[in-house]
Amino acid sequence: MKKFFVVGNPIEHSLSPVIHNYWLEKNNINAKYEKKLLTKENIPEIISSLKSGKINGINVTVPFKGDFISFMDDLSDEAKQTNSVNTIYNLGEKLIGHNTDIAGFELAIRHCKYDINKKKILIIGAGGVVPSILVALKRMGVGKIFLQNRTVDKAKKLIEFFPETTLIEWGTKIEVDMIINATSVGLKENDNLNIDINGFEGNKFFYDVIYNPKETKFLKDAKSQGNITENGKMMFIYQAHQAFSVWHKILPKIDSELIKLIEND
Repeated sequence: MKKFFVVGNPIEHSLSPVIHNYWLEKNNINAKYEKKLLTKENIPEIISSLKSGKINGINVTVPFKGDFISFMDDLSDEAKQTNSVNTIYNLGEKLIGHNTDIAGFELAIRHCKYDINKKKILIIGAGGVVPSILVALKRMGVGKIFLQNRTVDKAKKLIEFFPETTLIEWGTKIEVDMIINATSVGLKENDNLNIDINGFEGNKFFYDVIYNPKETKFLKDAKSQGNITENGKMMFIYQAHQAFSVWHKILPKIDSELIKLIEND
C-alpha cells in the first residue's frame, strides 16, 4: 500500500486526509493518506523516507513551504516562481518539489465567479501561501496589489521577488476591491487579526485562505458589514485536486458529496 502525508505545524485542523482518502477510494487506488505533525528537525527524516520509498508523496503546509526547497533535486516552474513547495513526489531517483497553490487559488476565484481583472487587491500576511497568490493574481490580470504584514522585514524580503507589489504600513486603510487574509490567524476560535473592517468603504470581497473553521472572525466581521465573503474551501479542494493528479495520473471528480464532506467534517 502506498503512503502519502500532509505535514505541517499545526496540523490538527487539516482536512487533507478527508479529501485524498475519498478520491483514493473512489478511484480504487491502494493507498492511504494521513497527517503528520512536523518540526524543522524532522525534515531530513521525512526526506529519507521519501527517497527510500517508504513514503510516496507529501503535501507541505504552514510553516514549511520554503523549508523543503533545499532538499529537492529539482523544482517545477511553479515552485521556482514562488520559491515555495506544497507537493513533493519522486521522479525516478529524484525528489521533485511542486506548487499546486497557484492553480488552487486561481481556480477557486474563477469558481466563485469573481472578476479579478484590473481590480485592486490588499493581501494581509507574507507567509508561505502568499507567493502563490501573487503569481495567480498576476496571471489573472489584477490591477494593483498591496501587501501589509506585522513583521515588516518579512514582507520586504517577499517584495524583493515581487517588486510590482506595494508594501503598506500595518493597519493602513486604502481603497481596494478585495481583501485577502493569507495568514494563519483564524485557525483558532479566538484568533483576531485586529483589522478594522469599517475602514474599508463599500461592498468589498473578503477572502480567507483558511477553510477550517468555515468562518473565521475576519469573515464574520466582514459579512456583518454587508460585504461578500468566501473561505479557502475551494482553493483547498483545487490544490488537492492538482496534487492528486500529479501523484496518481488521474483527475479526480469534484462532486457534491466531496464538498459536503469538507463542509460537515
